[in-house]
Amino acid sequence: MKISVVIPAHNEEKYIARCLASINAQQVPQGMQVEIIVVLNRCTDKTKEIALSHGAIVVSDDSKNLSAIKNTGVAHATTEWVITIDADSWMSKGVLAEIYRYARSPNCLGGGIRIKPERSSLGIAVGYGMLLIPAFFLGLSFGMYWFRKSDFDAIGGFDEKRHIAEDVDFLKRLKQHGRSSGRKHKIISATSIITSCRKFDEFGDWHFVRIFSNPCRVRQAIVGNDRNYLDKNWYEVKR
Repeated sequence: MKISVVIPAHNEEKYIARCLASINAQQVPQGMQVEIIVVLNRCTDKTKEIALSHGAIVVSDDSKNLSAIKNTGVAHATTEWVITIDADSWMSKGVLAEIYRYARSPNCLGGGIRIKPERSSLGIAVGYGMLLIPAFFLGLSFGMYWFRKSDFDAIGGFDEKRHIAEDVDFLKRLKQHGRSSGRKHKIISATSIITSCRKFDEFGDWHFVRIFSNPCRVRQAIVGNDRNYLDKNWYEVKR
């Protein structure tokens, strides 16, 4: 089994080494080969040098559109299976082994994984609850996805009309596509990824609560109709 890990990266010199090290430190099952693809996005720091030093393939996409950035990374993947993960997240032990175990099943479509913040507080817990409770009932997850490249191509990849929440939309369409062939989506629960709290450090621990308490503005941001809001909260956040 061959698998590519695609990592979008905009000025990630403070975080990406931890992400890359967590991938390289995985106990890869015999028969599994891993390539890492870092998609540089408007980087002016040492992200490229760090990525290369960890053995990653480096490509570029300077658009302010996460869907386009991820599509660029997947387009460069040379493998059957693909993982997408954020540069400020890192894998716990056993993530690749769990993916390998499930991916060998003929009815496996792909899936997601549990996500944990690197620290906790009341505000962070409430914010994540606003995301994870509905995600549980809808069978969705956040932060990292794994899928076959052929299925990715079949559903048109990430929708570039969506500037945020592109991952949730992608996973919903992937699951619909899998039903036609009787394949199932799996959220890995035996292990997890951990994500940084840099947005909470920047905007305060109640940041997610404030964001998702204004669903109308979020919907405008999703379709790219509020550029200032997108830049402030996603594309031009301090690194």
